[in-house]
Amino acid sequence: MPDQPQPEYVGVDISSSRLDYCASDTEEGNCSNDAPGRSQLIARLKRITAPRVICEASGGYEKLIVAELLAAGIEVCLVQPGRVRAFAYAEGLLAKTDRIDARLLRRYGQKIALRLVQPVDAAAATLRELLEHRRQLVEQLSEVDGRMALAGATLKKLLVKQQAFLKRQIAQVERMIHDHIDQDPSLREKSQRMQQMKGVGPILSATLLAYVPELGRIESAPLSALVGVAPHAKDSGKNQAPRHVRGGRWQVRNVLYMAAVSASRSNPILAAMYNRLKARGKPPMVCLVALMRKMLCVLNRMLQKPDFALAH
Repeated sequence: MPDQPQPEYVGVDISSSRLDYCASDTEEGNCSNDAPGRSQLIARLKRITAPRVICEASGGYEKLIVAELLAAGIEVCLVQPGRVRAFAYAEGLLAKTDRIDARLLRRYGQKIALRLVQPVDAAAATLRELLEHRRQLVEQLSEVDGRMALAGATLKKLLVKQQAFLKRQIAQVERMIHDHIDQDPSLREKSQRMQQMKGVGPILSATLLAYVPELGRIESAPLSALVGVAPHAKDSGKNQAPRHVRGGRWQVRNVLYMAAVSASRSNPILAAMYNRLKARGKPPMVCLVALMRKMLCVLNRMLQKPDFALAH
């Protein structure tokens, strides 16, 4: 097999209206963050032998350019802004402009081993959009519920109408999520398989399908770290601080937490595990995080091995 060419890193700073890029020490520029501008950038990158774009998550403005780069066969690494800023501070770099950030992203890619973005198929992308919409509706409903207790008679009538409207909208989008999964054979099979575990419902299975394409494809330890349910050590000398989970995909972790609360009561095996940990003096939150990690690992094994059977 011929040797793969070394990637040539390109830093791209993304804003709502512009894309600033740095392809080398001597070549940099910008283009508009619209269809013609993105096409212009992709055409420029295709003249590079093995381009690898490094860009930050930018509140959603990165979605279109990342999708178009992947469709063009260009490698992309999507990085957390906080980590890039910490890298800048380590370099002693305090200035910040779009052009400086593009150069910084290029150096960050050259120095740090990063995970490539994996293409998300169209069905999973649509499912993610529906789940995002549902989450926003649920948050709005929670805000209305919180205002209800302090509302006067006039405002209360308006809030009741808004509450009813949001509940109808949530029910509608949940039907759309169900129908979308049911119409896709692959999604339907995986969803049904995951829901064989007590405590796993349609929302958790849909969330995992949308946000964790690695599920069933990688080992459980790195998967736990990706989702953010792997505890990290914080020891120094004789001091051994409690382990905490951090980072990861919060959209998944939030839903997984509620599923673990349910499983700690409804799933006999997980409930027994929860009670054993509590009997050993573990705080309730530590017990629930352990259940979250266990559920994720078992679900991962269920999708990896079709013949894997759950204990009852």
